Amino acid sequence: MIEYLDVLMFAALIAAVLSGFPVAFSIAGVAVLFAYFGWAMGAMDISLLGAFGQRVFGLISNQVLIAIPLFVLMGALLEKSRIAEELLVTMARAFGQLRGGLGIAVILVGTLLAASTGIVGATVVAMGMIALPTMLRAGYDPKVASGIVCTAGTLGQIIPPSTLLIILADVMSNAYQQAQYEQGKFSVEALSVGQFFAAALIPGLVLVSLYLTYVLARGVLRPQDMPPADQRDGRPSLTEVLSAIAPPVLLIFAVLGSILGGLATPTEAASVGAIGALLMTGVKLGRYTGMICAAAIALLVLAVAAGVAPVRLQRDDLSAGAQILGAVYIGLALVGLVGILAALRSALSHKVLHDAATSTLTMTAMIFATILAAGMFSLVFIGLGGEERVAHWLENLPGGATGALLVTMLIVFVLGFFLDFVEISVIVLPLVAPTLILLGHDPIWLGILLAINLQTSFLTPPFGFSLFYLRGAAPAEVTTGHIYRGVTPFIGLQAIGVLAVWFWPALATWLPAAMF
Repeated sequence: MIEYLDVLMFAALIAAVLSGFPVAFSIAGVAVLFAYFGWAMGAMDISLLGAFGQRVFGLISNQVLIAIPLFVLMGALLEKSRIAEELLVTMARAFGQLRGGLGIAVILVGTLLAASTGIVGATVVAMGMIALPTMLRAGYDPKVASGIVCTAGTLGQIIPPSTLLIILADVMSNAYQQAQYEQGKFSVEALSVGQFFAAALIPGLVLVSLYLTYVLARGVLRPQDMPPADQRDGRPSLTEVLSAIAPPVLLIFAVLGSILGGLATPTEAASVGAIGALLMTGVKLGRYTGMICAAAIALLVLAVAAGVAPVRLQRDDLSAGAQILGAVYIGLALVGLVGILAALRSALSHKVLHDAATSTLTMTAMIFATILAAGMFSLVFIGLGGEERVAHWLENLPGGATGALLVTMLIVFVLGFFLDFVEISVIVLPLVAPTLILLGHDPIWLGILLAINLQTSFLTPPFGFSLFYLRGAAPAEVTTGHIYRGVTPFIGLQAIGVLAVWFWPALATWLPAAMF
């Protein structure tokens, strides 16, 4: 029994999570219990837990993970200010007259919200409350309607900026460095979040194309499932469409453009996105609109000008022209600051910022508590010999590197039925990723395959998070059975997406190689 403590530990983790006890406490509790068992039976050196303090410090000083609360805040502001709701209603009016048009609108809105918010829960709930009743009134099959809403909401995990990609980039970078150390390389390379954002862009759009193709084909083959909607308000004007699309598109350009263009790190771009969402919230609420718009223009001009003609004010040999330019930059920054304060006051007076901050704190606390608990779990698991067992098992699977990757993908897919993507990312992947990289798999390509697989975990019954989000927001006539059956075809489309990236690795590797 002593030699199988690591296996029993993993089984106990799944049982504890399925019991309904809070996830972070389940992970940490299992780790503490098995650390004691291992020490009592002489199977583990308990002093290994002394490294936990270093892991905690490494987490709180990790510059990459700071981007998570900023991106979450950006998405929460867009949701609470109803910018996302306006986009959804406008797109539904634009496409509703087509057969399957409401489904197309939901997928396109899901894509835009994914690239500007990255929050699955908020997107699924918003579309479940707004789009799903509209689809049902139009005569959509409840299974089809719920499947489209669930799946479109999960795009926030694969289309950057994404919480999953940030966590995955950190995990895969550490695994890549560990693999290089084991190969005897001491001048190691690291992977950046920007590389994973670039790598996920094309595969994410491939998934969107698969969803749209499926909806269009089903609309033709089974028109009774997705009839055209009765547009009482008529089609929106071009001005209405542009005013609804402009906010998320501007945020996408500001955030992804600055990262992929090399102008900012993901953390800096996340702060740009949060400020941009705050300014858009201020405009949406209708107070100090002129001041906020002037501030947005001033900040945009400042960003472009400072990149083209930077000024180092701390130097003592500045020319008169540089001093004047520096004064102009300071003036633009002050205009921007005044606009930010005005947007902040507007958001506070309408209680929008309160709700957004609460949502951000809740989600951030959940993610970081899980990562901390997973650090404790992995220490104990390694101490019990689990890492060596996993590496030996993967290296000796039939089929070599391909067989090891195939089995890993199947295990991650099955675990997605029971565990959250954060738990799988920070507990399972650090154990298998170094070995898979040592077997010859490209770490970025491997990361994107795993990202699509983990995105699927939001859709797989019985514990897919998107299913729960929609169950809470859906009308009474939509049953849990409708939701489960509705997502089944989209799980198959996810598998096709994985196969596309598997057989055409350039879908994931070309863009990061060209840009970085």
